[in-house]
Amino acid sequence: MSPEPLIHATGLRKQFGDFTAVDGIDFNVQPGEAFGFLGPNGAGKSSTMRMIGCTSPISGGTLRLFGLDPATHGRDIRRRLGVVPQLDSLDQELTVEENLIIYGRYFDLSRAEARRRAVELLDFVQLTDRAKSRVEPLSGGMKRRVTIARSLINEPDLLLLDEPTTGLDPQARHILWDRLYRLKQQGVTLVLTTHYMDEAEQLCDRLVVMDAGRIVAEGSPRQLIEQHATREVLELRFPAGTNADNEAYALGIGDRHEVLPDRILVYAHNGDEALAKAIGAGAKPESALVRRSTLEDVFLRLTGRTLVE
Repeated sequence: MSPEPLIHATGLRKQFGDFTAVDGIDFNVQPGEAFGFLGPNGAGKSSTMRMIGCTSPISGGTLRLFGLDPATHGRDIRRRLGVVPQLDSLDQELTVEENLIIYGRYFDLSRAEARRRAVELLDFVQLTDRAKSRVEPLSGGMKRRVTIARSLINEPDLLLLDEPTTGLDPQARHILWDRLYRLKQQGVTLVLTTHYMDEAEQLCDRLVVMDAGRIVAEGSPRQLIEQHATREVLELRFPAGTNADNEAYALGIGDRHEVLPDRILVYAHNGDEALAKAIGAGAKPESALVRRSTLEDVFLRLTGRTLVE
């Protein structure tokens, strides 16, 4: 039998006056999995995370964490959570180690225990050599790692990460992905929001795609690609401003096509065959690329207007 879900939501809603940010969504998160909310800005991801984190009351529906109701057991739930907010809230004037120790005191850890855990966590995020450094001059990637270390000081069962790698360079992103993967291997349940498709594909066992406050698809990254995209995608690039004139070459050579500002995408089970048909019909693209389908292609299909606006 499947274990009881760590998070259970049915008909979950969040309203701000007349505006509905989260519009009746259902989802479960199982212990030990990495679960993602994927969607464009304004889709309702952060509002959902704030309700899960017991910092924003629900407007309707049901939400349970560890079998508890956030409305009546918010403090008990928060003691078992680690939270990595979208924007770092570190004390810039304190040292890296002091940030962790002081945060640990909020969970009634003794100073000695908080210091012991801080030493272990800074080793985990590869920042031992920065323990005595002030936070202010650190790079964005280092600050993000400090925030993750701080979120783990209470040894949480559930770690919430809101846009964990926004604004980071590729190297910093991959370091963070490695640390999060190691946490999952240790049994920590991860729930994250992101609008980076490659991040969701790398980190998530399951995810939901949100748009306009609703869930429009759910499954593993591979399941979503199989359900909403073809095996391959042909990318055709024509001279700037001529996509409309060249769209006819994409008709009938695949399952469907998308016209983007910079290229035309043809979704086909055999991209090379689709390219041969386009060239045979007289197409003269400046470049052509055949690649496997990704979550970005799923995203384009489900929330395409938000990618090109």
